[in-house]
Amino acid sequence: MKKLLLLLNTIKYLKPIQIRYQLWYRLRKQWRKLTKFSYLFSIKKQGNPVTFTQWIENPVSFKKNTFTFLNKSKTFSPDKINWNYPEFGKLWTYNLNYFDFLLQPEMNEERGKLVIENFIKHVDQKSTGIEPYPIALRGINWIKFLSKNRHCEDDEGGRSNLIRIDGCLYAQYQILLDNLEYHLLGNHLLEDGFSLLFGAYYFKDQNLYSKAKEILESELNEQILPDGGHFELSPMYHCIILYRLLDCYNLVSNNTFNNKELKPLFKRKSELMLSWINNITFKNGNIPLLNDAAFKIASTPKQLNDYALRLGININKAVKLKESGYRKISTNKFELVVDIGSIGPDYQPGHAHADTFSFELYINNRPVIVDTGTSTYELNDIRYYERSTSAHNTVVVENKNSSQVWGGFRVAKRARVRVLKDTPELISASHNGYRSVGQIHTRTFQSLGESICITDELDQQGTYFLHFNPSEKINIIDNTITGKDYSIMFMGAKNIECFTTEYSPEFNKRIPRQSVRVIFNKKMETYFK
Repeated sequence: MKKLLLLLNTIKYLKPIQIRYQLWYRLRKQWRKLTKFSYLFSIKKQGNPVTFTQWIENPVSFKKNTFTFLNKSKTFSPDKINWNYPEFGKLWTYNLNYFDFLLQPEMNEERGKLVIENFIKHVDQKSTGIEPYPIALRGINWIKFLSKNRHCEDDEGGRSNLIRIDGCLYAQYQILLDNLEYHLLGNHLLEDGFSLLFGAYYFKDQNLYSKAKEILESELNEQILPDGGHFELSPMYHCIILYRLLDCYNLVSNNTFNNKELKPLFKRKSELMLSWINNITFKNGNIPLLNDAAFKIASTPKQLNDYALRLGININKAVKLKESGYRKISTNKFELVVDIGSIGPDYQPGHAHADTFSFELYINNRPVIVDTGTSTYELNDIRYYERSTSAHNTVVVENKNSSQVWGGFRVAKRARVRVLKDTPELISASHNGYRSVGQIHTRTFQSLGESICITDELDQQGTYFLHFNPSEKINIIDNTITGKDYSIMFMGAKNIECFTTEYSPEFNKRIPRQSVRVIFNKKMETYFK
């Protein structure tokens, strides 16, 4: 019964189109997939190189027959790569099938085409790589690589290889068209649209273009909030989507097709997204690891700004943080990024954590109080903990989560936030995530000159968690924590206890660090000096 209630409280937020496509994709006959899959080996289609301004090169992930993703490496024999390799989890397999390595430094034409040929030879209809999301990302990477390295082949065999690769690529776009991710929506459908646009330009295909235009106009207007934040509220995914948007602006600006009609939309949304990421980025260049986020996955804000400048896009658009629910308080000493927003779109909170009113605090340009981060998407206890409220810098009541995170990417009941006051010096809000026990949590962040005060209010006892960067060494004396160049004083604390947790700044990387739990009754003020 408990599992059924979780499921019902999750499904009720879905859009009708998600439910319709979930049922359709589950029930339709398999012969359609097999028919589309057969195109991989039979279709003949020739693409047309497209022109680009220099994009952001990807990190090296393929070297001497060894693939390294998410801090895990696997070496395959040169003639047979297991494109469905399962041992490191599905996200690792997805990364293998994205082909990001085609755009790493010093990837030459011969080596890249050999790996593409290996994929064509060994992929089958059950492969992870034939799912729509990896098709979408791989399509963009193949088109960039083939456009950069497409030379006229002197021999018939070389021309035949290019036609086979192009034919396989075009066939994958037919599979993508037949499996667009309307059942998920969110960043998945947006990535489908970005990729269809690349396919449309590469193959001069009006059908691909029409669908891409339909998706991109609709989804960009919905997913990019008025303050520039991506509506799934993960700084990491924001950077991923922004990079893709800049790529599309690059594509449309440098190639003539359909009168470049999408160029103004891409420019406008790029400037908004740049403003948002620049607003919340810390002075040392780090993004806050709120919701599903980790370092070394997305391009950095600096890389994105440099890329935008190469494309002639304004990186200094001034937009105030509002709709995303993120705010930033800065002093000479402190940088505080706080989350007073919703957990994300109701119908797609898959990358959300139960982190309402959490924050990250940098002191003198270094991370001191940090989010737990994200080390895995696998369905296990680590994933559950990293999404839980106690893994974040906020208040827990009766050992419950502020939002009912469950499974790998699901949320049932979720906290609703009401902003009470919102000024540059004082931010106050309340949420009802603990309504099952009759509690409203109110938290106020206030700048007091060169110090910061956080005030928490409940009608009963609460537990306030703080998680420190592994490099921080702290001491607790009475009601005060002292560190290298700061002190944290708790007014109203009943008990303060230090314990060990793990910090996950990257996937598959967990580092022991000190955390603190503070028990208080009804009200507590925390001063950072």
